[in-house]
Amino acid sequence: MENRDVPEKASQPSQPEEPGADAQTHRGEGTKRWSRRFFLSGMASGAAALWMAACRRSSSPSADPTATATPVSRSSPISPAGSDTLDHRAYLPLVSKDGAPAETARLPDPTETPTPTQTPAPPTPTPTPVATPFPPGPPSKLGIHVERNLPQLFDLLATQAVTVVTTLELDPNFAAQIKATSPRTRLIGRIHMEQANLAQMDPVAAARAFVEQLLPYADDPRRRPYFDGWISLNEPVAANPDEMKRLADFEAERTRLLGERGIRSVIGNFGTGQPTGEQPFELWPYFFPALQAAQEYDGWLGLHEYSAPTIYYLTTRQDQGRYPGISPEDTGWLTLRYRHVYRQLLQPNGLAIPLVMTELGVDGLVSNRPGPPDAHGWQDFQEYWRENGYGLWGPGAYIEQLVWYDEAMRQDDYVIGGCIYGLGTSSRWLSYDISGPAAAVLQQYLSVHAPV
Repeated sequence: MENRDVPEKASQPSQPEEPGADAQTHRGEGTKRWSRRFFLSGMASGAAALWMAACRRSSSPSADPTATATPVSRSSPISPAGSDTLDHRAYLPLVSKDGAPAETARLPDPTETPTPTQTPAPPTPTPTPVATPFPPGPPSKLGIHVERNLPQLFDLLATQAVTVVTTLELDPNFAAQIKATSPRTRLIGRIHMEQANLAQMDPVAAARAFVEQLLPYADDPRRRPYFDGWISLNEPVAANPDEMKRLADFEAERTRLLGERGIRSVIGNFGTGQPTGEQPFELWPYFFPALQAAQEYDGWLGLHEYSAPTIYYLTTRQDQGRYPGISPEDTGWLTLRYRHVYRQLLQPNGLAIPLVMTELGVDGLVSNRPGPPDAHGWQDFQEYWRENGYGLWGPGAYIEQLVWYDEAMRQDDYVIGGCIYGLGTSSRWLSYDISGPAAAVLQQYLSVHAPV
């Protein structure tokens, strides 16, 4: 299938429900409050819509967070509707049309010993389906975003196939255990930061303030050996060239300040469909100074890629069924959007620095999409997948979609890996959490896709 054309124009952003006060982003001349993710819609090839997003999850680590996991309940997978059948018996005569009792009906004789009624056996619970094992294959590029110390993370790490982990849990013992379990895994940390007012930001001063805030973690000898890179702003949104210039100067300066200390920066970390403007990629050139600084100081670019109701939606493999395949020529407007950015902008300008998808997955906050309107994380799409031929068992169906994305990442040498959101999520994001059966299926896949 041919690649989709680049959308010619995007409309103004719509504003979904505000999930929390920590989701504030300032735009333009005034100050507006945005949700963690907002989306723009436009036209591609005269019909396809462009969905864009920004400002998403954040969680604030303590000054010295504990490595002890706090159990969090996981949302139950959707199961087929059904109820127990009750054995209702009515000891009343059947009355015919003429008013006489029918021959087959009788009232019970009170002198008779009633025949015991056998209690129906409870329904046999539906067993959890056994997933068909994935066959062996080349090393995976899948990683995990984890927000707290969770034992199942170490089951995944033990496969030696987890490429990258992003985390807000900065406990040094947790970081050390990750590297001890899987030395090849890249570990990226993030401290909690409020969204910046890019319209008024002094980029140099803001960069120095960020570095001062980060150094107690990044330059701590208990943590420094284990963290491979650090994120700053999470899903920043630049509304115009001036704001993008300020963001680029901020990222370039903090990359330089940290790089002189031998600490790597992961720049950008733009939300799904970002950055954008009147034309979908017009703001990227204003970000080049940050990319040039990252290139000089061995930095990485971070992006978020989500779609829904499947991870294939708005790619050139959309509507091709459960196993659509993937080729190096395929692209998309939500997932696989990174290929447009690298092919049209970064590679021609010599700026194809290593890329990490610091978050990825299925996210129902995409607007103007098919599927259940109130769905958020992948767990909310399980019934839709069953009804539309994407797999009867939700956990397995989701991992299949992530495996498809993994194959795409393997086709691009500049991609380090991509972090599934998430494992051990906070309570407001439980429908995104892969803890439990989904992680078990992922573990089996990783176990046969580890480096030799």
